[in-house]
Amino acid sequence: MSNTIIKSVRGRRVWDSRGRPTVEVEMALRYGAIGRAIAPAGASLGSGEAVDLRDGGDAFGGYGVDRAVAAVNGAIAERLKGLDAADQKAVDAALIALDGTANKSRLGGNAMIAASMAAAHAAAAALKLPLWRYLRGDDLEPAFLPLPEVQIFGGGVHAGGRVDVQDFMVVAVGADSYGQALAWTAEVYRAAAQIMADQGRLAGVADEGGLWPAFEKNEDAIETLVKAIEKAGLRPAEDMAISLDVAASSFGAKGNYRLARDGATLTSDELSGLLVDWVERYPIVAVEDPMAEGDKEGMIRFTWAVGARVQVIGDDFLVTSARRIRAAARDKACNAALIKPNQAGTLTETRAALEAARKARFGAILSARSGESEDVSVVHLAVGWGVPQLKVGSIVRGERTAKWNEGLRIADALAGKKGGDGPLPPRSAFPWKK
Repeated sequence: MSNTIIKSVRGRRVWDSRGRPTVEVEMALRYGAIGRAIAPAGASLGSGEAVDLRDGGDAFGGYGVDRAVAAVNGAIAERLKGLDAADQKAVDAALIALDGTANKSRLGGNAMIAASMAAAHAAAAALKLPLWRYLRGDDLEPAFLPLPEVQIFGGGVHAGGRVDVQDFMVVAVGADSYGQALAWTAEVYRAAAQIMADQGRLAGVADEGGLWPAFEKNEDAIETLVKAIEKAGLRPAEDMAISLDVAASSFGAKGNYRLARDGATLTSDELSGLLVDWVERYPIVAVEDPMAEGDKEGMIRFTWAVGARVQVIGDDFLVTSARRIRAAARDKACNAALIKPNQAGTLTETRAALEAARKARFGAILSARSGESEDVSVVHLAVGWGVPQLKVGSIVRGERTAKWNEGLRIADALAGKKGGDGPLPPRSAFPWKK
């Protein structure tokens, strides 16, 4: 009999990096293998993503998860017992059917993604394999580590609206390895912190570990990031480039965008023009959610303007939905997809979104959320599925470093006796290297 048959499923309340409750699922298989996974939680939410089941009321500001944990220990445990954890599609299909809603609101996307990921971890454990190797299966293509996309300054809803743009990140476009990319990034972070300290602006960190953005204008953060790259002894554009998560849904709707820090209200075309100007003047290689999720025409126009040389990434616009990715590809509304497992609600739906992106020849970035934990599943998914980029926040705070450091361990495992600190994806995976 299979050693991957599910024997028991247990849910518990644990805590995320914002001090809010979240859901952990522990799944035990017939002969003792165990898999665990913790659901992350976002602050910047797309309207079409799977919703977390929260308790409401006064406790924990309404963010309690007692109902989601009860769903795991009740309906989910009963339904999954006896299924084969190695049959991920069957496990996820059972969860989806049991929930029966379009947005995972009955069981909760938090309960479902934790259960889905726990099944994958348990199946891998039964075979005595790390999750990334289990997910690769019989794939004969060489494995690689994803290129890190790392936050230096946090903003938007991750920093109390201190600046409007949500993430000011760096990408080590000239790095030869995963380890080198992280080392360069650490130097840029250190240089940025020193610049802020010299200016009397060093004021802690935002939700994802990026430096608190004590700037007068949004563009000041970009200028400071260029200075930090140079101070770290790196060449802007050649060694290290910039990626922005505009998260425009958080400050715009119906074609109007209020940049509070700049004291300006812009139309869709005006915001697009501002972003194009930044792309022209700064070493920017990626722009995420440049327009609000409902501004499809704005996304199309911006992608037409810069898409040949810059990643235009859909997050709120796509919400890890295969259907939305196919539509965006048809409309040429972006050219890359952010892939967040908890947006989809199950690993099967996450993989379907990734495959839709590949078929559309989109770039793909596997992403954590602003509310995170020590769970390192996203790193294993990125390596196991061959996703070329990874975004998990900054290079400080334990919930972030847990993930970057797991990548270094996987790099060691890939290198074996040969040594090395992690091959990166082929150059063809990135528009700025073609």
